[in-house]
Amino acid sequence: MTKLTLNLPKYRLYISIANRRGSLFGEPLIPDIEKIQKDKKGHKFSRFFRHIFGHKSIRKILGGNLAIMFIASTLLPNNSLANVETEDMVIEETNTPLTTKRIVRYPTNEVKITQGYRLFHPGIDFDGVTGDKIYPVKDGHIEAISLSKYAYGNAIIVKHGDGLSSLYAHLSKINVNEKQEVTTNTVIGEMGATGRAFGDHLHLEVYKNGIPINPYSVLPRL
Repeated sequence: MTKLTLNLPKYRLYISIANRRGSLFGEPLIPDIEKIQKDKKGHKFSRFFRHIFGHKSIRKILGGNLAIMFIASTLLPNNSLANVETEDMVIEETNTPLTTKRIVRYPTNEVKITQGYRLFHPGIDFDGVTGDKIYPVKDGHIEAISLSKYAYGNAIIVKHGDGLSSLYAHLSKINVNEKQEVTTNTVIGEMGATGRAFGDHLHLEVYKNGIPINPYSVLPRL
């Protein structure tokens, strides 16, 4: 009888093998223990079973693939092989367009500021030409629309919530209606020179609870 002891990280395996006459395998199934110990490739446990399943008769009975799977199971974590699927995997490619949502933005696509916020000018003037698209600085709804030849000329007030609102003056065209919901991607009007305006531009004012504040405190940094 041959006795074999394998010391594993967490376990100690004892194997007792009785020799029988006329082995059906022709050559010894269990290799020489010293031969296993001299083999430095892999763990002791994996080396032992690699010698067994490398036996030509075992390969004929079980097949090469089964031997490989058994050896792999001794080296991989317990749940590693449970995640292997034999069915063909199909990966579907989907083309989903990516959209960018701006929380706060400038009211014009091209930002050219000609006059800033100061005393007697409670807003910011953006340079441009008649017909340039105007957007709300934040999401909200149209609170009021004014059509006039004086002061702010054609103007829109957008209410954003939390006491915040904004005014867009001197527009050449208004594209929205009162109470309409708008987002930062909505073209609410077009730049112009209506009212008291010296040249094409947009005059923007921002209010907090009805009091004018510096629009720079709301607008993103350039």
